[in-house]
Amino acid sequence: MSGINIKKKAATIVLEKKKLTGVSARVGVVLDISGSMRKLYNEGVVQDVVERVLAVASQFDDDGELDVWVYDNEFSRLPAATEATFMGYVEKNILSNSGVHKFGRNDEPKVMEDVIRKYTKQDPSGEPVFLVFINDGGCKPGIKKFIVESSSQPIFWQFVGIGDSNFDVLRKLDTMEGRVVDNANFFHLDDISQVSDEKLYDQLLNEFPMWLKEAKAKGILK
Repeated sequence: MSGINIKKKAATIVLEKKKLTGVSARVGVVLDISGSMRKLYNEGVVQDVVERVLAVASQFDDDGELDVWVYDNEFSRLPAATEATFMGYVEKNILSNSGVHKFGRNDEPKVMEDVIRKYTKQDPSGEPVFLVFINDGGCKPGIKKFIVESSSQPIFWQFVGIGDSNFDVLRKLDTMEGRVVDNANFFHLDDISQVSDEKLYDQLLNEFPMWLKEAKAKGILK
């Protein structure tokens, strides 16, 4: 069984456990490419993250597409990853792509604004959006504005902190006020490459079912 199929099987197990089978959603991933992430890109960890999130997208999305962004102090919206294109995706579309700004400082608000723009203005649909946001610390407080503003939109932000940096801003997500619904969650992994697929999916999808229920109750989703 190929690596992506093993990941899809693990995703299916978790989706069944969380009663998410049959849910249709668009899936996106935002990848930190600030300077401190260089090692994780070069060692293939980020490629593995793309493959693992793609396995979730293949269960949620009819087209099996994973929307991809990368950011440091600039951002790039990249071609969607699919089961036909995921092999070498990071090398081809990010590391060898001279159009992608790499290994600078991190500025999350810029890319968050573009995520919201895509799903609410440029390419809206009635489906929920499950957005995985990978960050290795030092997230800017300016993210609050975009989380609050998008709380009336069909977007759920699942932040994943990796490494041992400062995640104080992300740890305060659950107590963030002014939102229509709680539309964001955060968890931290010291070494994402050492976490099993099933455990990762269990944490990734922990609060998404509750958000779906609340968003439907508030009329954000049909």
